[in-house]
Amino acid sequence: MIAGYPLSASAELYIYQGPDGERMISDRPLRGYTLLTKRDSFSNAGHILADRPIETGGTRAFRAHIRAASDKYMVDPALVEAIIQVESSFRPDAVSSSGATGLMQLMPGTAKDLEVDDRYNPRQNIHGGVRYISELMERFDNDLTMVLAAYNAGPNAVARHNGIPPDKPETVRYVQKVMKSYHEFRMIRYGAE
Repeated sequence: MIAGYPLSASAELYIYQGPDGERMISDRPLRGYTLLTKRDSFSNAGHILADRPIETGGTRAFRAHIRAASDKYMVDPALVEAIIQVESSFRPDAVSSSGATGLMQLMPGTAKDLEVDDRYNPRQNIHGGVRYISELMERFDNDLTMVLAAYNAGPNAVARHNGIPPDKPETVRYVQKVMKSYHEFRMIRYGAE
């Protein structure tokens, strides 16, 4: 319940800072306050209200989740790390201007389809994102360019154009950045060429 109003289990939560530095959680946008982040649940939100940094432990903190999800959905963990690097720089609290959130920048509808209840929860976000990559790999016959383009621009747009949509130059840059990071992670972390 926020300010006397009950919240549904799927309500989007907004965390704001007021002009005097006070922090507040609301289930709707507020005027006169600065949006700090959006959340899908109260889980792991206490540090924001208490003004303490979340302990992320860097990329190592997420490797167990990456490995487990990669094994479960048969996706190269170096690819997962590359996508996380490009999407969020390994920040579990990252929020894009389009509303994508978490390490793998899941949109609300995609997260719901993937049964991710809290997009800010690193384990859920990674497992949902890797499951989505696996689904895209199946749909696009493991064509990594198509998979990455679909992850960025949406699978229907990529299927409609049979490749990167021509009106999406940012998707071209995205695919290039992920591929570069992918090769780097494979060499540095996994010893592949």
